Amino acid sequence: MTLPDTAATPAGDDRTFQVDLRGLVDLLSHHLYSSPRVYLRELLQNAVDALTARHTLEPGASTDAFGIRLYADGSVVRVEDDGVGLTEADVHTFLATIGRSSKRAEKIAEQRGDFIGQFGIGLLSCFLVADEIHVLSRSARTPDAPAVEWRGRGDGSYTVRSLPASARPRPGTTVTLTPRADAGEWTRPLQVQALARHFGSLLRHPVTFTDTTGGTPAPVNPDPAPWAGTYPTPGARSRALAAYGEDVLGFKPLDTIELDLPAVGLKGIACVLPETVPAGRRHGHRVHVKGMLLSEQAEEILPEWAFFVRCVVDAESLRPTASRESLYEDDTLAAVRDALAERLRDWIARAAASDPDLLARFLQVHHLAVKSLAVHDDEILRMLLPWLPFETTDGHATLDEFARTHRTVLVTSSVEEFRQVAAIASAAGLGVVNGGYTYDRELVHRLPEIRPEASVADLDPATLTAHLDPVDRETELAAAAYLAQARDALAVFDCDVALRAFQPASAPALLVDSREARHERTRSQLAREQEGGVWGDILGALRQEAPRAQLILNQLNPLVRTAVTITEPELARTSAEALYGQAAMLSRRPLRPAESSLINRSFLDLLAHALRKDS
Repeated sequence: MTLPDTAATPAGDDRTFQVDLRGLVDLLSHHLYSSPRVYLRELLQNAVDALTARHTLEPGASTDAFGIRLYADGSVVRVEDDGVGLTEADVHTFLATIGRSSKRAEKIAEQRGDFIGQFGIGLLSCFLVADEIHVLSRSARTPDAPAVEWRGRGDGSYTVRSLPASARPRPGTTVTLTPRADAGEWTRPLQVQALARHFGSLLRHPVTFTDTTGGTPAPVNPDPAPWAGTYPTPGARSRALAAYGEDVLGFKPLDTIELDLPAVGLKGIACVLPETVPAGRRHGHRVHVKGMLLSEQAEEILPEWAFFVRCVVDAESLRPTASRESLYEDDTLAAVRDALAERLRDWIARAAASDPDLLARFLQVHHLAVKSLAVHDDEILRMLLPWLPFETTDGHATLDEFARTHRTVLVTSSVEEFRQVAAIASAAGLGVVNGGYTYDRELVHRLPEIRPEASVADLDPATLTAHLDPVDRETELAAAAYLAQARDALAVFDCDVALRAFQPASAPALLVDSREARHERTRSQLAREQEGGVWGDILGALRQEAPRAQLILNQLNPLVRTAVTITEPELARTSAEALYGQAAMLSRRPLRPAESSLINRSFLDLLAHALRKDS
């Protein structure tokens, strides 16, 4: 930028900004618009707004009386409308002034809600694919108005001239582009037709396309939106909406939810996805504003928990951003999001009340989404918690079924804790729910809100060990020497060893070791290693009594009964290490390097012992 010569200019004189049009177009292409293809949407949008203004001028005319016609032959792209048109003064005012919208003219600003465009820069998008824009227009406001021609060029220059009315016999506007050689991807006839259908399939004015074949113009939007149609039966309507959702979104919906918010002029459908999606993965929704496609990736239209649906909606009152490719976050959008969320809740409630088969299919696929909603929504919690599936010691079951069998429901804090105790707890008659999955522990603890007679408690290792039968004193004394050897071998893992009797007899050992206990032991170990330093003092201040893991050997297991009779010290240590390693693997928790090394070493030592014995 060149600074003005202040010596040659009287102080206080106003200056006018000079705009580099090529630089502005580059800014639009790289930072405002996602793709050059939006040029056709902007042309369609300007044409629709011109038709809206024409209907304001002639309110008695039917919607089909005026239309939009597209033409492309590879050398030009042309968009013609029967809209309100422009006078020469309008052309100078609006086409030659960047950023000013013609929708502000002649009190039209009072009806801005009737127009799609809000920023008056749409015509500039045509410079993304062409170096020259030719506009021929005739105003409908003045019956004898001449036609006016405007030619704008990418270097920022333009010309305007008046032409005889015969140059355009009917009011309206024709915009013609001569594409650049590098813009063929977006201006070929088939592509122009495809883009017109993509952006304008739900427009309320008739739009047609003609190419070089010169045949009958092909309708771009032959059918109205499916929710605007009439059907002989509710079933026929439901099938039509589902077919439309499948065609537009590319999947066969599990169910289709009709959306209707008259306050903002929103209509559409929400299609329930037929497959599970990860929690929090938000899908883009297809949002039209007054029939024109705004975005296929509008995540903001629904709350985060509604990731089990994808929507197609058309709205009157939602506000687009400057690029007109997403929605502006304002109070209206927030209210729409809340209202649509309520529609989804209503659908879940109806399914729970009147269609258990649909509810079962939905929960089988999307139980995680419903759990995330139930955590924060008391109504959904009361309605669906009894139906939600959980992993339990009785297999996968609903809490309602599980609570009928187990008056006290125990819940683990992690998946690995559940894996450790599931078989033993089941054999002992304890009812345990795996609370390690997202939302599950919190939801299980809220079960008494639905079933007051149910009792819920966190699973404590002491609760489980209390249900394991003690062995008689003679058996324990006979195994004392072995247990001492085992404790010594496993001291490196802060693991105690005990002998009990429990079912199933096929389980030789149970390792009781919570994640919190392991973290506390790790912290204690770090404190010992850092003793004397600042970090060691910090860890020491946090140190609690480090809880020990416990390897519980099963006296009912034949292998254990043989192991506790071993008198050879090295073999006793090796067998204890092997039993610990097998129990650690059965717990399905990640093994520490020392544990992996122990498992390998104990296996090789036992193999070597067996080979020496055989020889």
